[in-house]
Amino acid sequence: MTENRFFNEMEAGGGAARAPYAGYAQWFSGEDPRDLLRKSAEAETFFRRIGITFNVYGQKEAQERLIPFDIVPRIISGSEWRLLEKGIEQRVRALNAFLADIYGTQEILRSRRLPEELIARNEAFLPQMVGMVPPGGVYTHIVGTDLVRTGENEFYVLEDNARTPSGVSYMLENRETMLQMFPELFTKMKVRPVSSYPAELRRSLSECAPPNFDGSKPCVAILTPGIHNSAYFEHSFLADQMGAELVESSDLKVVDGKVQMRTTKGYKPIDVVYRRVDDDYLDPLTFNPESMLGVPGIMDVYRAGNITIANAPGTGIADDKALYSYMPDIVEFYTGEKAILKNVPTWRCSEEDSLKYVLDNLKDLVVKEVHGSGGYGMLVGPAASKKELSDFEAKLRAKPGNYVAQPTLALSTVPIMTKKGLAPRHVDLRPYVLVSPGRVHITPGGLTRVALKEGSLVVNSSQGGGTKDTWVLGD
Repeated sequence: MTENRFFNEMEAGGGAARAPYAGYAQWFSGEDPRDLLRKSAEAETFFRRIGITFNVYGQKEAQERLIPFDIVPRIISGSEWRLLEKGIEQRVRALNAFLADIYGTQEILRSRRLPEELIARNEAFLPQMVGMVPPGGVYTHIVGTDLVRTGENEFYVLEDNARTPSGVSYMLENRETMLQMFPELFTKMKVRPVSSYPAELRRSLSECAPPNFDGSKPCVAILTPGIHNSAYFEHSFLADQMGAELVESSDLKVVDGKVQMRTTKGYKPIDVVYRRVDDDYLDPLTFNPESMLGVPGIMDVYRAGNITIANAPGTGIADDKALYSYMPDIVEFYTGEKAILKNVPTWRCSEEDSLKYVLDNLKDLVVKEVHGSGGYGMLVGPAASKKELSDFEAKLRAKPGNYVAQPTLALSTVPIMTKKGLAPRHVDLRPYVLVSPGRVHITPGGLTRVALKEGSLVVNSSQGGGTKDTWVLGD
């Protein structure tokens, strides 16, 4: 099962299990593989029954699909997790400080640590947010930081998701499924729970609410684009789990200077809206006038300090892959410390020398769209055909500023269950971070995405990837 080129998170060499997997390996050796394959099929039936699906776009019609789930957990030791926690918190605090700065006094631009055109010409930068300070000073209430591993103590941040990170419902349902199927494993091993995430999310959002003078609990709502959105399952799932209102634009209007939702007893003010609607569609009076998904006038209420919008409008600039290449400088500028978590080396194709290098080495690199997500619009050079390389070269020459390139990392592997037994597959990890004025909370685990195709490095569900339960062990 070992592939020498890649760090195997389960095996230490010579067939022995690494320490985090020792308890699991011992349990696995006593199990009948046929029983485990039956459990895999049961898990798929369970996910289908409760409706955990997502939509795949970019085809003639959006197709609803099940995200494949693998029953072999990804296991991380307590000491490994502490290193990650420390690095993630440092990075998230720096991102929040960066957003406060670029929409404020722009000290980082004055210091010339960041080129001005990277902000000024960036479509994710919202001039409407300049001078605007959100309630509690929090811009990134919910962050999903994508991490990859290449060695025993080698972790890299692949990208920051500060706009509207998705996937947390899969983290929670993956754990629930494993608890039902393998309760004996959870009594044998000290796995830290993730089930408190919805309550923590509710608490964190409530702590970010505007000042409330009547002493009542803040009213929290999730704004969804509706049932046709690819992540609608997650919107409804989270609203139910955290005891929040699930609303669409037609349920909301501005009344007496507040965003209010329609109820059977009239309109009720909302204090915090966790929006799953992109900036451009949030307010037709401020952004796209043709939007039917937003709330006319919500930005005026926001500017007046009468509602919290999570995440704050304009946070999408933190997801920009050209900006990502400056993150080590950004972390150092705002924290005074070197970044604990490494960045993947990145070539900005907007720069002439970088573009030349990328074009000369296209077959060895991964090229991504600056504003891309979900694995769309990217090139994995080593896996690309001559035609794909040629077509992508034309795209790069036409619009170099739209792309960045990175080396092909030797992503770590974790075993999956196949008909022939355990087989290694490449993975990444998205831990979920909650930020409020007084604290940063990181759920011990996150969403492990796995490339189910042998040899594939693309883990996105839209590109054929699956998910796993992520276990962080207590000490």
